[in-house]
Amino acid sequence: MKVKISNSFKEKLNDQVEFIAKDKPSAARKFKSEIIQKIREIPQMPFINRKSIFFNRDDIRDLIYKGYIIIYKINEREKIIEVFGFTKYEEYPFK
Repeated sequence: MKVKISNSFKEKLNDQVEFIAKDKPSAARKFKSEIIQKIREIPQMPFINRKSIFFNRDDIRDLIYKGYIIIYKINEREKIIEVFGFTKYEEYPFK
């Protein structure tokens, strides 16, 4: 399966990395690197993560990393995993 990352995910991740970098740039780089690595591992077992708490669908999953939720959709027909959500502490991030 191929991983496709949305622009909105990239923007939210980069915003968070910039925020972390204000205090500790090395921690920000490590944080981003580890999230990218976790995303690269999704195709091996895409259904291992929990069903999303934001969507009532079996094909949308939540990857939890250090309290952050990375939301992705599994498109088995096209063999694509679409990473589109990144949130922490937002009550309704997908309104």
